[in-house]
Amino acid sequence: MTSSVTLSVMRGTPQTGPALTHYDVPYTQGMSVLDALLWIRANVEPSLAVRYSCINANACKECSVMVDGAVVYACAARLTPAGATVEPLAGKTVVRDLVTDIVPSKEQLGAALGARR
Repeated sequence: MTSSVTLSVMRGTPQTGPALTHYDVPYTQGMSVLDALLWIRANVEPSLAVRYSCINANACKECSVMVDGAVVYACAARLTPAGATVEPLAGKTVVRDLVTDIVPSKEQLGAALGARR
């Protein structure tokens, strides 16, 4: 028998505002929060936006999110039988759902200046 956990995910855009959505996810001991998010996207809600680029756990740092109020890498954070609440990074501009603008402002300025040359 497969157990399940509830993953509460903050969803929305700057236009719609945030809303917490709850998903029941099949639970396997040792699974990561990213595993659960990708299961949701593949099986329940294909429009769920989450950033990741995994080659090896904790290598790219693109899957940074807040899990139960702590900043973590979703690929390295382990899901527990208690479930979790996943939110976009605090203090960052939300693009959609869990995707935030993570490029530092100086890098954005440099890219804009480079594009004008």
